[in-house]
Amino acid sequence: MPTVTSADGTTIAYSRVGSGPPLILVDGAMCYRAFGPAAKLADALAGSFTVYFYDRRGRGESGDTKAYAVEREVEDLEALISAAGGEVVVYGCSSGAALALEAAKRPDSRIRKLALYELPAVTDSTHQPWPVDLLERTDQLIAADRRSDAVQLFMKTVGAPGFMVAIMKLTPVWKKLKAVAPTIPNDLRVLGGTGAGKPLPADRWTSVTVPTLVMDGGKSPDYMRNSQRQLAEVLPNAEHRTLPGQTHMVKADAHAPVITEFLGT
Repeated sequence: MPTVTSADGTTIAYSRVGSGPPLILVDGAMCYRAFGPAAKLADALAGSFTVYFYDRRGRGESGDTKAYAVEREVEDLEALISAAGGEVVVYGCSSGAALALEAAKRPDSRIRKLALYELPAVTDSTHQPWPVDLLERTDQLIAADRRSDAVQLFMKTVGAPGFMVAIMKLTPVWKKLKAVAPTIPNDLRVLGGTGAGKPLPADRWTSVTVPTLVMDGGKSPDYMRNSQRQLAEVLPNAEHRTLPGQTHMVKADAHAPVITEFLGT
């Protein structure tokens, strides 16, 4: 298992498949190499890129050095960029889109292109804002080792149907979600208030000038598609695209051709 060492000494585990220019995949909340869409997506992209995908800190086989800061996760990604050769393209999904943007806005960023899928955000009145105390409540639940409650709160907040959560709690999936529940507050910090029901701050990512593709799914709710269009508008060099028939659940066969077309040029 290949690893890199982040600036604070944390070991970050990753996998590499394919050949071609380096592409790094950045997962969303509670996902890691053995659980989530990254492995299938990496395989679908391996014919066009050398694809790197990794366990974000606190997940899978990666370490987790306290205390958490968004900058530490950016440094994790930077360490992987160095391992990939120093100049890369990046695909970020869900909260991974926010992390990719945070890395790309650094003055010394070595990211030359971005593809982003469904940054979690509520930016208008088409959906109720996330609770103002969401991060505080989640921190409290994790501190009390109430992992199941933390997962349930997060899934309810992002719109997972109650019946689906109830079914998941009866399957082995729930155990995997509970294992990475302590990283949920990390994702909320990376997102930084994108669910407040207000327009995205115009200046948060204006320094991200690399070509960027912002995507959403045609079957995703209105608030999600609205927020992606707004993200594309606030980024200096972005375009927006809707993937017909798709939802927040990433399907490799739908994403890979679009990613290849945009990031491979």
